[in-house]
Amino acid sequence: MSPNSLFAILLRSPWWISFALVGLFSLAAAAVLPREYLFAGILGTFPFFAVGCVAAWRQWRAPSAARMAAAHAQIASLPWRGFADALEAAWRTGGHTVERLAPGGAADFALTKDGHTLLASARRWKAATHGVEPLRELHAAMQARGTQAGLYLLAQGSLSDNARVFARDHGITVVQGDALALLFLGAH
Repeated sequence: MSPNSLFAILLRSPWWISFALVGLFSLAAAAVLPREYLFAGILGTFPFFAVGCVAAWRQWRAPSAARMAAAHAQIASLPWRGFADALEAAWRTGGHTVERLAPGGAADFALTKDGHTLLASARRWKAATHGVEPLRELHAAMQARGTQAGLYLLAQGSLSDNARVFARDHGITVVQGDALALLFLGAH
């Protein structure tokens, strides 16, 4: 699904917005359509109802803001060994086979699931600035290993605009902020 499609936006929005749209579209259908077509008009709001249900389910199961803040604080306080162990546990919980790669390389982990392998780079997770060079190194490692996807994890700082474009164009997913905290919480 395109990240900017209406349904993708509604999935990221509070659940009640989808249900409000169902109500508005149903009222509009009742006001505009002849009585014999009213059921069909209201039935047309079902996709919005389904998206509202999915959004409500996701939001109900999501960690609280306090738990997310605690996860962010804990991530920032961990040394590399603790952070690497937490990542490995989270990925194993998600069904991945995790291989720790030799220190000093462009990638720190090789993750395999359902026959697909991706490389993950997390060593610079506390760096203040993240330029394009570590992503180039990760991409070169991906090509050498024959993988099409990679992960670049960062807990602090941000990617430069060039690095963000490079990641997008070369199959590298950047995991930061709440996505990193959710991954971390998956191990606990």
